[in-house]
Amino acid sequence: MKNYGFFVAMIVVQFAYGGSNILIKIAIERGLNQFVFVVYRHIIAMFLLGPLAYVLERKERPSLSVSVFGKIFLLSSLGTTIHLNVYYAGLAYTSPTVATALSNIIPSLTFLMAVFLRMEKVKIKSASGGAKVLGALICIGGSLIFSFWRGGFQLKGFVNRPLMNIYSTNGSHGECRHGKESWIKGSALILVSYIAWSGWLILQATVSKVYPAQLSLNVLICFIASLQSSVLALFFARNPLLWKLEWNVQLLTIIYCGVVLSALIYYLQTWCISNKGPVFAAMFTPLLVVIVAIFSAIVFAERLHLGSLVGAFLIILGLYFVLWAKRKDSFVSGNTQDGDDKKLVISTNKCPMATDKSVTTEAIC
Repeated sequence: MKNYGFFVAMIVVQFAYGGSNILIKIAIERGLNQFVFVVYRHIIAMFLLGPLAYVLERKERPSLSVSVFGKIFLLSSLGTTIHLNVYYAGLAYTSPTVATALSNIIPSLTFLMAVFLRMEKVKIKSASGGAKVLGALICIGGSLIFSFWRGGFQLKGFVNRPLMNIYSTNGSHGECRHGKESWIKGSALILVSYIAWSGWLILQATVSKVYPAQLSLNVLICFIASLQSSVLALFFARNPLLWKLEWNVQLLTIIYCGVVLSALIYYLQTWCISNKGPVFAAMFTPLLVVIVAIFSAIVFAERLHLGSLVGAFLIILGLYFVLWAKRKDSFVSGNTQDGDDKKLVISTNKCPMATDKSVTTEAIC
C-alpha cells in the first residue's frame, strides 16, 4: 500500500499549490512584495521543520561536506530563489490562467532532462517506453486544450456570484490591464521559472542520494532561500513598510505558504522524488490546471467550457499511461515486493551515500 501513498501525496501537493495560486495572486494585488513574501515564508518553514529535523534525524543525518553543501545551495537557488521570485515577477504582468497553462511544460522538460542525464530509461519499441512518451504527449496536449479551447458553449457555474474579487481595481479580467508586450514579458518570465523548477526536480533526485536526511535537507533549503532572497530584497524592497505585517490576507498567505508549502509540501515532494524519481513527481503538474479551474469556478464564479471537460479527460488518460508504464517497469525489473513497486537505481559508486563522491544513476523507473 505504500505505493499508493506516493500517488495520494502528489495529488495533495497539487491541491496545496492550487489553493496557494489563489491566495498569492490576491495578496500580491493587495500590496504584498514578492521578495518579502519569499523571505517570510521560508523563515516560518525553517523554524517549523528545524526542531523536528534535529530530533528525528539526529543519528541518520550525514556530514555536510563542501561538495554536498554546494549541491544544496544550487538546489535552493533553482527551486526557491530563482523559480519563486521570477514566477511572481511574471505573475505581475499576466494572469493566473496563463501562468497555470504554462506549467504544462514542466513534465516534458523534466522528462527530457531525465532522459538526457540517463536518469530515466526509455525504450520506444517496448510497451512501457511507448506508453511513457504517448502519455506525456497526451497529458500536455490535454492541459493545453483545457486552457485554450473554449469548446463552443459554457457549462453551468457552481455559484451565481463570486465569493471575492481577485483584483483591487475595477475590471472583469486582470489580463485586460496589461498590453500585449507585458503579456509576452510575463509569459517569458514564468517560462524561465518553470525551467528552473524542472532543473530543481532533477537535482533533487541527485541530492537526496548524497544527503538522505529529508527533513534536514528541507531546513537547509529554506535557510539558504531566505538568505538569498534577503540579499535580493536589499536592492528591490528597501522600504521598511513593505516588511510590516498586519492581520490581513497578506499575512494569511505568508502563514499558509510557510507552513503548508515550504514545510509540508516541500517535504512530501522530496519524499516522492527520492523514492519514485523526478519524472513521477513532474507528471502530476498538469492536474494543477484542473484544480485551479475548479477553485476559480467556486471562488470567482468562472464558468467552465466543453474544452475543460475534454482537456481534463485527456490529462487523466495521459497520467494513467505514464503511471502504468512506470509500474510495468518495476515489475519487469523484479523490484516489486508485497505489491509495492520501488524505483530501480543502479549505482556505479560503491561508496556510502554520505560521501561527497558523485553517484551515477542509470535508471529511475
